Amino acid sequence: MGTVTLGVSIAVPEPHGTLLQQCRLGFGDAAAAGIPTHVTLLPPTVVRVADRPVIEDHLAAIAAAGRAFPMRLSGTGTFRPLSPVVFVQVVEGGSACGWLQERVREPSGPLARELQFPYHPHVTVAHGIDEAAMDTAQTELADYEAAWTVRGFSLYEQGADSVWRRRREFRFATVHPPRQQHSRRRAAEAA
Repeated sequence: MGTVTLGVSIAVPEPHGTLLQQCRLGFGDAAAAGIPTHVTLLPPTVVRVADRPVIEDHLAAIAAAGRAFPMRLSGTGTFRPLSPVVFVQVVEGGSACGWLQERVREPSGPLARELQFPYHPHVTVAHGIDEAAMDTAQTELADYEAAWTVRGFSLYEQGADSVWRRRREFRFATVHPPRQQHSRRRAAEAA
């Protein structure tokens, strides 16, 4: 049946997703046209097509155990000189992303794999372009801010045209952010 390249990520919602994708294209990163703006939970991974149902069941179980959480982006960073990447930083929600990516890649699961570098949640805004353009990306987005509530994650597939397309969204069973739940719990305990 062959293989397919999959990825799992948290989509950056509108209007932020389109804005950051347009910035990335403007910096000269042509690959951005085929990459929706996201925070990676599983980098591109080649799997057998026949394993898709087991993979989707695995991801559904993770979503059922997860809960909505606040995500905030602020400022830029870079992985240079180790990797030619400039990114917008995840300054809130990183630990929840870490929890999710560990479960997605758990050793006993269908997506078990080692990472080339330690996991660091981020939103790529420039990759593999010349140094001057990387510097421009890092400077121009240094004051960038965005915030939203993450309510799930998605499975993406890379097509033969190198474009990444969402194949399925996995919503968390618990829809309220942890802080709101904690505040409600505290209010109930005080009553």
